[in-house]
Amino acid sequence: MTEVSDILNAVSIGEEVDWEFKSARGGLPGSLWETYSAMANSDGGVIVLGVTSKDEVYFIDGIESPEKQRKEIWDLLNNRGKISINLLVESDVQVKTVFDKKIISIHVPRAARRQRPIYVGQNPLLGTYRRNYEGDYRCTEDEVGRMLADKAEEPADGIILQNFGLKDLDEESLKSYRQRFASRSPDHPWLNEDTKEFLIKLGGWRIDRKSNEEGLTIAGLLMFGRMESIKDPLAVSQYHVDYREKLSEDSNIRWIDRITLDGTWPGNLFQFYLKVMQRLSKDLKIPFQLSSPGLTRKDDTVVHEAIREALTNAMIHADYRGQGGIVIDRFPDRIEMSNPGSLLISREQIRAGGISECRNKSLQLMFQMIGLGEKAGSGIDKIITGWKSQNWRPPGIREQFQPDRIKLILPMVSLIPDGSSIKLRQLFGDNWDRLVSEERLALAIADTEGDVSNVRLQEVSDKHPADLTKRLQNLVKRGFLVSDGRRRWSRYKLPSSPEAFDFKGESGALAGSLHKESSTHKDSIHKEDSSHKGLTQNETTQLKLIAASALERKRLPPEQLKKIILELCRERFLTMREIASLINRNESAVRSRFLRVMVREGLMELRFPNKVNAPNQAYRTRKNHG
Repeated sequence: MTEVSDILNAVSIGEEVDWEFKSARGGLPGSLWETYSAMANSDGGVIVLGVTSKDEVYFIDGIESPEKQRKEIWDLLNNRGKISINLLVESDVQVKTVFDKKIISIHVPRAARRQRPIYVGQNPLLGTYRRNYEGDYRCTEDEVGRMLADKAEEPADGIILQNFGLKDLDEESLKSYRQRFASRSPDHPWLNEDTKEFLIKLGGWRIDRKSNEEGLTIAGLLMFGRMESIKDPLAVSQYHVDYREKLSEDSNIRWIDRITLDGTWPGNLFQFYLKVMQRLSKDLKIPFQLSSPGLTRKDDTVVHEAIREALTNAMIHADYRGQGGIVIDRFPDRIEMSNPGSLLISREQIRAGGISECRNKSLQLMFQMIGLGEKAGSGIDKIITGWKSQNWRPPGIREQFQPDRIKLILPMVSLIPDGSSIKLRQLFGDNWDRLVSEERLALAIADTEGDVSNVRLQEVSDKHPADLTKRLQNLVKRGFLVSDGRRRWSRYKLPSSPEAFDFKGESGALAGSLHKESSTHKDSIHKEDSSHKGLTQNETTQLKLIAASALERKRLPPEQLKKIILELCRERFLTMREIASLINRNESAVRSRFLRVMVREGLMELRFPNKVNAPNQAYRTRKNHG
């Protein structure tokens, strides 16, 4: 159920990936169903009808006949000619009252794998949508095809490959696998079978009872095949695996060790697993010993168990028709594992555990029979438990579309590593100590992982997503972070240039700079920074009277709002934050739509004209104007 407070938070922040605002003055907007499809095929979200926007400022204008439109929504949801599946229950579509105006909130859940694609009209190739940082987009035929394949009852790796057989398998890989199978279950009856029957038990060879066709499956070839057979155009031509150790501090050295399809080894998944686990295990600063290469453990730890689970998951959940293949990157402070494909369950279900959805069930069985890969949905629990045991930052999951990829980030550092804390304190000076915990955490993640996002912060914080977005946006306004400029799925990075660190913290003190400034330059900046005094209570009351019409009405003609700003700034300098607060508008919109334009038009003057981005920049109406 969507609460009014959630809607107000979203309106104040602006649209993000899980919110969409639409006007419904002329009836249900035509784009409603495209957004319904896009959210259902992505990660879900909330559509709010009765909210309009202009220049990224949102206004609640309400709906005249909400109950009539609510009934129309239900009628169309249950019309298979309009939308393929109705995912909603009664409580998902609600009429709310906000500031005496009626709006409709529609909560759209993420569709399950067997429900997707959710599409508009009767043709999935033409009516399937997804969501990215720009908004809703129509899926390509290839994207729709992969959703339909995930929906099929037959697992992707169970397909029989015509004209492929035992000759395409690597004998040493099969032999090594059998040895590990026997080591774990020495009395298992499958060990008495010949190669073909053994593969049938594992799902590597299949007999189709309907057609009587039999042969090697995709799973059998991926797990035990030879590289040239796996990459044959009639098999899995997109197949690629890559392990890279990026442990050098020299940026010119791309990696110090690499395992890829170079013709020196069979290239199948089983051998890739053995080679990668051996590399990942040897560098961990945790007591661990392999009693036989790659698998049988001695003095095992929950961290190694977590890494094995993560590596196995990357292989059994991958969409081998997708782009990029399986890529494992080992950094000094983290491990990143990525594979082609989309999530088959929601992030909430992943975090909760207990739900198992697998794209390649035969591969899953093959790994399970040698003690790898959880089936009961507890795999993520093992990964989280392993990381908690070291007080490391929680793992993060990123889902990307176009092309579809999933990345698991395994940071091997504390929430705020000492090295990162020292570096950030040097960059931002005393302002670092004034930040609240979520703000420090956001900067530390941006430092150690390259960037930070709302979704990533949700994985390490129990704060409400809206509160986290406000924190991130506030850090941008105060100069601690820069945004990638996207409306949705925004990612934030530390400023790249030394000058970017000249902005103030919330207290008004200067943040530290990467470059050394002369004492004269420092003194002049500090003088500028402290020269603006805040408004007294009496001044604030008088100015609110001037801005009364803006405070009472969210929608005012731009020219009228401009006149109010000019009147507020007559004979006094006001900061952007003070002006935005007085007229109850978004700071970014006030700056871009009014202040910059009015300065350019000569209507207003800057307190610090030679330093446009001065920490405490303020604006005043020019004489003979306004």
